[in-house]
Amino acid sequence: MLNTKISINRHSIAGSLSMMTLIVIVLNTVFVSADYFTGHTSVFLHKLVKLFYVELEMNVPTFFNMLLLLCAALLLAFISVLTTRQTGSRKIEWMILTAGFFWMAFDEIIAIHDRLVEPMRAVLGEENLGIFYFAWVVPAIILVLFLAVFFFKFWLNLPSKTRFAFLIAAGLYLGGAIGVELIDGGYAEIHGTDNPIYIYLTTIEESLEMFGVVCFIWALLGYIADAFNGVEVQFTVSCESEQRQEYAPRHPQREWAKNL
Repeated sequence: MLNTKISINRHSIAGSLSMMTLIVIVLNTVFVSADYFTGHTSVFLHKLVKLFYVELEMNVPTFFNMLLLLCAALLLAFISVLTTRQTGSRKIEWMILTAGFFWMAFDEIIAIHDRLVEPMRAVLGEENLGIFYFAWVVPAIILVLFLAVFFFKFWLNLPSKTRFAFLIAAGLYLGGAIGVELIDGGYAEIHGTDNPIYIYLTTIEESLEMFGVVCFIWALLGYIADAFNGVEVQFTVSCESEQRQEYAPRHPQREWAKNL
């Protein structure tokens, strides 16, 4: 049997993802700033803004963020599979987290949460919403509080390193997705969205979200290594089948013809 082992270094992966995140954020900042300070006069810059501005949908930052969330979801699914045979492993919580991150990756593309803004404004009122101007944050805050209570025991039972890393990742992500979004809303209601301050606020928001997911991926890889004593991925090839393939005639009909 021939075995090929794949070794994954979580620090290298997290470092590479962080570098890619930084590149996306820098390109966003450069192109959007250049477009604004040139008075939106360049068609070329405008196209680059559509491609890299983190506030827009269906562009490079959107797909990159989706891939980060999808990567986290796949790691959570892997952990869910590994914990199915363990007792007291809280596999239900891992499965819920898996489903949640798959949903977040899906939502990153179709932006269902943004479609909650108008219905929630109808409930809260159309004017003077302040920090709740982007009104989808109201049900989001309620959901986060519910999930915090639901996952509290699960979080406490995690290893200390993983528990701390999860806390940092959640703080970064929620600090951007909800915390900075509240500031965005209060500012946008008064000053609008076509100005440098709003642009930089949204950039900070998306940066925190992306780096939060990268931190979470790093934490999940560490948990897999520690909780399951490292996981080996092996591709096994039978030597016997290789020998049969090596000595098998390439053209059986020609071999048959020789025997005539």
